[in-house]
Amino acid sequence: MAQWHKTGCVLCAQNCGLEVQVAGNRMAKVRPDKSNPRSRGYACRKGLNVGYHQHHADRLTHPLKRTDAGFDRISWDQAIAEIAEKLGRVVEEHGPRSYAYMGGGGQGCHFEAAFGRTLMKLLGSQYHYNAVAQELTGAFWACGRHTGRQTDFHIPDEQRADMLLAVGWNGVESHQMPRAPLVLKAFSKDSDKLLVVIDPRRSRTADLADIHLSVRPGTDALLVRAMIAIILENGWEDRAYIDQYTTGFAQIRPWFENVDVSHCLAVCGLDVQAVVDLCRELGRRRWCLHTDLGVYMNRHSTLTSCLYNLLLAVCGRLCVPGGNVIPGKFMPIGSHTDERDPKHWRTVSTDFPILMGYSPPNVLPEEILGDHPDRIRSLIVCASNPLRSYADTTAYEKAFNRLDLLVTIELAMTETARLSHYVLPARSGYESWDGTFFTWTWPEVYFQMRRPLIEPEGEPLECGEIFTRIADAMGLIPTLPEALYQLAQKDRFAFAVELMTLARSNPGLMNAIPFVLSKTLGQELGSGNLAALWGLLFTAPEKLRKDALRAGLTVEGWGESIRSAPDKLPTILKSMVRNRSAVPLAGLHPRAAFGEKLFQAVMDHPEGLWLGKSDAAANMASIRTPSGRIDLFIPEMDAWMADLSPEKETAALAPDPDFPLILMAGRHVRTNANTLMRNPEWNRGRRACTLAMHADDAAPLKLADGQQVTVVTAAGRETIELEVSSRARVGHVVMPHGFGLDYQGRVTGANVNRLTQNTHRDPLAGTPLHRYVPCRVEAA
Repeated sequence: MAQWHKTGCVLCAQNCGLEVQVAGNRMAKVRPDKSNPRSRGYACRKGLNVGYHQHHADRLTHPLKRTDAGFDRISWDQAIAEIAEKLGRVVEEHGPRSYAYMGGGGQGCHFEAAFGRTLMKLLGSQYHYNAVAQELTGAFWACGRHTGRQTDFHIPDEQRADMLLAVGWNGVESHQMPRAPLVLKAFSKDSDKLLVVIDPRRSRTADLADIHLSVRPGTDALLVRAMIAIILENGWEDRAYIDQYTTGFAQIRPWFENVDVSHCLAVCGLDVQAVVDLCRELGRRRWCLHTDLGVYMNRHSTLTSCLYNLLLAVCGRLCVPGGNVIPGKFMPIGSHTDERDPKHWRTVSTDFPILMGYSPPNVLPEEILGDHPDRIRSLIVCASNPLRSYADTTAYEKAFNRLDLLVTIELAMTETARLSHYVLPARSGYESWDGTFFTWTWPEVYFQMRRPLIEPEGEPLECGEIFTRIADAMGLIPTLPEALYQLAQKDRFAFAVELMTLARSNPGLMNAIPFVLSKTLGQELGSGNLAALWGLLFTAPEKLRKDALRAGLTVEGWGESIRSAPDKLPTILKSMVRNRSAVPLAGLHPRAAFGEKLFQAVMDHPEGLWLGKSDAAANMASIRTPSGRIDLFIPEMDAWMADLSPEKETAALAPDPDFPLILMAGRHVRTNANTLMRNPEWNRGRRACTLAMHADDAAPLKLADGQQVTVVTAAGRETIELEVSSRARVGHVVMPHGFGLDYQGRVTGANVNRLTQNTHRDPLAGTPLHRYVPCRVEAA
C-alpha cells in the first residue's frame, strides 16, 4: 500500500519540506509539506520532480574499479583494502599535503563532511575543497574581518524590513532564502515597502521591483563606492550607530572623499539622480540587503562584499532587526580559519589561503599539475561533480588524469566518476539519515533530519560509512573495547560515560570521534549519521542549549543545572582529555538529558522543527572582534580601494575585439538543478538550456531565436541553442549552469564550465569571476 512520508528537498540550500508517496519502493508522487515550519507548503518544480534525482538509469549499485578495459565490479572488501593501501602509500611517500578531500554534502546531505574532514585531518591534511569556496569565501572572509569570525556571516531580516535591496540576486528563480518567490511577491505588493534590484539584466525578480538599476556588468564595486560617497556627502549616515557600534570609521572615510560620483556612475551606466534617490532611501528606511552570485562571482568580488558591509554599517543596518543579522546556528557550515594565523595552510603552487575551512576549487588543477614536491597526488571526491560544477573543465580533466589516486563516492556515474580509479556507490538522501546546516532563518534555528524512504538497490552505503571503513582499514581508528559496543545497545548515557572514560586514557580517540560513534552507536541506530547527530546534540554548546530553551524545548531541572554546573560539556570533554582527570559526572546528567531531549525532538518531527531561537534583541552580542564592535577598516582593502577609480575601470572594461560580449556563466532557471538531476526527462517539452541574447546583439550577427550558436571564450567553445530575449542586457549574454550532462551516452545541454578559466578568479579568495567572462557568439 502506498504511504506518504515527510522529508525535504536535496536539490538546493532551502531544503523545502516535501511529502513523498512511496509505492513499490519508488517515489510515486511528491507534494509540498504544509507542516514544515520553514517552507510552510512551498516547493518549486525542482523539488516536485525530485523522483528523477532518486530513480534513474545511471544510479551506481556496486563498487567499481577502472581497468584498461573499462570498469569492473569488485567487492566492498577489495575496494576498501586497495584504496586504503594506495592512499596510505601516497601519504607516506609524499607527505600529508599530497592528499585532498573534495566534498562536504552539497545541497542536501551535510553529515558526510564530518567523516570526510576527520579522515583528512587524521592523515595530516588541511586541504578541503568545497563549493562554498567556489562562491562565498570572499564574503565570509569580509564578514570575519568585520564581525570577528568567518562563520558569523549575516543574512537579511526581510520580515522586519520596509525595504529590501537585492544585488545580483534573482530570488524568484534562484531562491537563496526560504519561500523566496512568495516573499518577494508579497514585498512587491506592499505599498509601504520598497523592493530594489541592482542587476544588469531584467530578471524575473527585477520585474517585481519598485526600482531596478541595470548596472553595467562588472562595475558593482564602483557603484557601491559611489553610493557610500553620496550618503556621507549628504550626511545620511547613522552617526549614533557608527559611534556606538563600530571602529575604524575615520580610517575608511578617506575612501569615499573626493569621489567623482558622476564619472563613477557614468562608467556604471546609471543615471545619477536615480542613484542619489536610492541613497536617500537607504539613509532613512529600515532596509536589509541580499547579495548573491552577481557579487560573489564578479570582478572585485571580495572588495565588493566589504563595501556592501560598509554600506550596511554606515546606515546602521548591521545586527539590528529589519537589517542584516547574524543568524543562530545548530552547526556552522565551515570553520573560522584566519589566514594570518600560520597554523592554517596556504596552497603550495598558487599561494591561496584556506578560508572558512576550505581551499578554492579554482586552484586545484594547478595544485595537481604543478611541479612542487608537495603537490596534490591523491583525492577523494564525495557528493561532488567538479567536471561540471567547477570552472575550467579542460584544466580539471588534465589534472585528474595526472592523479596517482582518484576515488569518487557518488550516486551516479558522473563525468568525474568516469575519470576515477575507484567509484564507490553512495546511498541517496532518501535512502539514508541525513540533513543540512544551512542558516537562512532568524531568529529561529531550523533543523530537519531526513529519514530513509527508499530501500537502496544493490550495495550502496552511507557516505560516512564508506569513510569509516577506509579509516578503519588504514588503522586510523583506535581499538575499542567490547564493553563500548554493548553499552551502545543498552544505555546511551552509560555509553557516553564509558566513551569519556576511554578518552581519558586515549586522547587520540576524540580525534576520530565520528568514526568511533559510527562503529558503535551507529550500528545500534542503523546509521553512522544518526550516531553523529546524537553526538552533536549531546555536546551541544551552551548557546544552542539556551536557544533551544527559548524555542520551548525543556527538560525538568535543566534551568537549575545551568546555575549549579555552568561548565559546558565540550569544555568538560577537552579538560578531561587534557588533564586525564576523573569523569566529572556532577552536572553531566542534566546535560545528557537535555541532549537526549533534543535528539528525541528531532526524531519526533520528521517535518523539521525550530531547534532553537536566538535572542532577537541581542544580535550585536554576536560581534566577536577584539573591540566588541564592528571593525570597518580592513587593511588589505586599502590598496585595492586606491586602485578602484572610474578611469582605471574604464580602461579595464574596454571591450576586447576578439571577445566583444560579456558572458554571465551560470544562470538560475526553472530547468536547472543539482547535476544529479541527470535524466533530461524531467524537462521534457521545455527549452531547458539556452543562451539568452538581446535582439540588438543578435541582429548584426544575423542570428535568430532557436538556432544553434557557438560561444567562444579564451578557455574553449560550446554549442548551444540561442534564445533572443529582452531580459538580456545589450552586450551581455547569459547561459545556465548544470548542463552538458552525459546520461546513457547522450549529452544534454551545453557545459558552461568549458568556457570558464580557473585562473580567472578573485585575487584574495580565489572565487571565479563567472559573471564577467569575455566571449563572442557565432553561428554554429
